[in-house]
Amino acid sequence: MLTDPKLRSQVDALWDKFWTGGLANPLDAIEQFSYLLFLKRLDDRENAAQRQAKRKGMVYQPKVPKEMRWGYWTKLKAEEALSHLKKVVFPNLVNLADEKSSFGEYMKTAECKINKASLLIEACNLIDQMQISQQNQDVQGDLYEYLLNKLSAAGRNGQFRTPRHIIRMMVQMVDPQPRERIGDLAAEGLPHHLIGDQLSAAERTFMSSKKYLRAFDNDSGMTMLRIGSMNLMLHGIESPQFYYMDTLSKSFDDEREYDIVLMNPPFKGAVDKGDVHPSLPADTTKSELLFLHLILRALDMGGRAAVIVPDGVLFGSSRAHVELRRRLIEENRLDGVVSMPSGVFKPYAGVSTAVLFFTRGAQTKEIWFYDMAHDGFSLDDKRVATEENDIPDVVNCWEKRFDKKFNDIRTSKIEELRKMLAPMKTERLKLHEEINRLKFENALDGESFASSLADAESRLTNIKSRISAPQSELDRLTRQFWVTKEQVKANKYDLSASRYRQVDADAVYHEKPSVTLERLSRLESVMLDEIKELKDLLK
Repeated sequence: MLTDPKLRSQVDALWDKFWTGGLANPLDAIEQFSYLLFLKRLDDRENAAQRQAKRKGMVYQPKVPKEMRWGYWTKLKAEEALSHLKKVVFPNLVNLADEKSSFGEYMKTAECKINKASLLIEACNLIDQMQISQQNQDVQGDLYEYLLNKLSAAGRNGQFRTPRHIIRMMVQMVDPQPRERIGDLAAEGLPHHLIGDQLSAAERTFMSSKKYLRAFDNDSGMTMLRIGSMNLMLHGIESPQFYYMDTLSKSFDDEREYDIVLMNPPFKGAVDKGDVHPSLPADTTKSELLFLHLILRALDMGGRAAVIVPDGVLFGSSRAHVELRRRLIEENRLDGVVSMPSGVFKPYAGVSTAVLFFTRGAQTKEIWFYDMAHDGFSLDDKRVATEENDIPDVVNCWEKRFDKKFNDIRTSKIEELRKMLAPMKTERLKLHEEINRLKFENALDGESFASSLADAESRLTNIKSRISAPQSELDRLTRQFWVTKEQVKANKYDLSASRYRQVDADAVYHEKPSVTLERLSRLESVMLDEIKELKDLLK
């Protein structure tokens, strides 16, 4: 989510310039923006590599020819720059990667559709002002997402990114290793988190092979395939493998091809039932279920997956839903379930989702759960950064889930907080009772109890303040828990965190019936006395 107001205004200005400059098709505007952003970031990367070589006293070996560098052609006169971009830069983009890669294949037909020299220079100046290389976050995806949000066609196209921080959480938890084959069978183009200068020569060779990272997409069009390939290039994948393919179809036969699958498959996607691969279930056309069966087929034995699914997958009661969950648990190892709050995908969708972590072919004994409440951003359409963020705790708990000492300390802390909170909650309940009584007495006898009521309400505010911090800590600590396979099986393999999480329900003050009756009696007595007084006045 693009939250920097300055960047937002700069993107708005760039969008307006594209629109007024003749790029009336919104997808054309996004594509041209992506090309320019790619060339700028490519130049930034080259500059950084050049500075690093200089610091190490090494001779710099450029990967991008001088005539294709942003710093070269943007300094030309406007008409020359546009001509150079069309005649030199774009025709040679395919040479930046292996011609057999998706980048080499799809960039052959890449076209510069900017026809006004003044528009090109204005756009380049605006991108320079964005200072993308100096940002603390990976803003290319955020910029693209923000532009996409401006499209009237966005809802129809259904194209929006998985939030960057959720991707990073999934990657950290799956922990890919240098020689593992990674796949995304529904087009996200996830970047790896491996440290390039810590790899051996053999690992570097493997990471440049076709087997290292493969991704497929069949519903976004050529523009998105180019953007995905460019994004992979900028993340250090020099030979990206991101192709057009309906992975649910009969033409996709990959089996035991991947060590890791990282995915956010489309929910409620349209599926051509007649073309679904025969190895996939024939009793459902729900894409979210079919993709999970596909992942189990595509993973090698012992392969690991992290997959975002809608909550319906966790508790759906249809035969197809139950069978999928049974298969995950009985025939494989369901390692963990992270339930995410419903606002994670806003403003595009408010659906509640979860991340399933599983290993093909292993045995399920216990399942680790984390009931996430905060992801570091507000859960409304604005998605403003907040201090409340469970993700660091999610990752920490996952990494130490088998650490007895860590879990014992956490359990001990939970018991300590419960003991600390118990007397304060008892006091809070008594204050509710006292305030209830004082409000009744104050209503009967005018303002004679006002001072006592104000004092009681002040004490209640104070005790609530004292309860707040330890209660928040207790809520956080109890978000992680384990559930046995037998418990899940007894509930038709339901994987809803809310079904198994033990939450300490606070006692709520309820007036005793005897007190209610006594007060009704007093009210009736007061009413009768007042009626008698009125009758006496009428005599």
